[in-house]
Amino acid sequence: MPAELPPLSDYLHLPWSLAKCTYCDFNSHRVPDAPDTARAVYVDALVQDIAQQAPGIAGRTVETVFLGGGTPSLFTPEEIGRVLTALDEAVSLAADAEITMEVNPGALERGSFAGYRAAGVNRVSIGGQSFDAAQLKRLGRLHDPAAIGRAVDAARQAGFERINVDIMYALPEQSVDAAVADVRAAVALDLTHVSHYQLTLEPNTVFHAQPPTLPGDDDVADMMQATDAVFAAAGLARYEVSALAAPGEACRHNLNYWGFGDYLGIGAGAHGKLSDGELVTRTVRPNHPRGYLDALAAGAAVVSQPVSGSRLAFEYMLNALRLVDGFSLQDFEARTGLPRAAVTGRLAEASERGLMLEREDHIWQPTALGARFLNDLQALFLD
Repeated sequence: MPAELPPLSDYLHLPWSLAKCTYCDFNSHRVPDAPDTARAVYVDALVQDIAQQAPGIAGRTVETVFLGGGTPSLFTPEEIGRVLTALDEAVSLAADAEITMEVNPGALERGSFAGYRAAGVNRVSIGGQSFDAAQLKRLGRLHDPAAIGRAVDAARQAGFERINVDIMYALPEQSVDAAVADVRAAVALDLTHVSHYQLTLEPNTVFHAQPPTLPGDDDVADMMQATDAVFAAAGLARYEVSALAAPGEACRHNLNYWGFGDYLGIGAGAHGKLSDGELVTRTVRPNHPRGYLDALAAGAAVVSQPVSGSRLAFEYMLNALRLVDGFSLQDFEARTGLPRAAVTGRLAEASERGLMLEREDHIWQPTALGARFLNDLQALFLD
């Protein structure tokens, strides 16, 4: 069993949005009719949730925080600051904690970049998605392409040095040239981190109910190759399936997820993973804000499920296989408490299929083929 606990992160979910995007399957809900009152009640609940969960991670330090949604910037800087202060007082934030907040590029609905910076946020993730106006409209986004650059400039003026922009590819009827144009527009903003991910049609979305015409597999592969070349020329390298960064600028929160670290989930629908040195446990909270508030008031907001055996091995691989630099079997044993024999047979099979390789330093990593067919590779570890 693991003798040493992994790093600990925190995910805070802020569930309201002005509109639901056509591709979005995240836990987001329309802004309530009385938003000021609703926000105050929800922030009180987050503070209560933190206090209730603190005993389970006593003595541990939170290394990274991610405020996601929804649209976190619908909350004021003062409200964000109150939540971060409560987290620091209850479980202790590391002195150099990475604290990321998602924002929409059209306009900050509450406060300003400077206000969030003063509240403790030190990294922002801007949901650009595309620099093509027609694609933004198809995606249900409320901003125009120019708003992305304005948001990056405003963040820099407020003192943010670490800025991410989300860009999607394989959009409806998108050509390879159009995907490359989006990436060129992103790197022109002189970014040190870009999230670059493929559009997929998820259940319970508009796109799933009314599927658009998407590029074929060969075009998607060409997009990946062509856009990676643009990123490389700009000094950005892919460090996991959906993220690229300049040297030293990888998102620490992402790395903790994919390295099978622990994370505390706070807020409606938030998921968590916690280790106690002997057992790995998954936690989840009710999705709907009202259900979350009611369950929290009743002391029953968290549903816990221990993870063990083959399921634990699969969950480790589900995360670690996203990392370009791979993983060691020593790390697998340390993070899961399982013997390496639990996965060595599957690793050998993946290697025989050309999906994985073992380097001379005994690090296992996906091949280019394995990265392209990652879902198939991950499925090899599922009983």
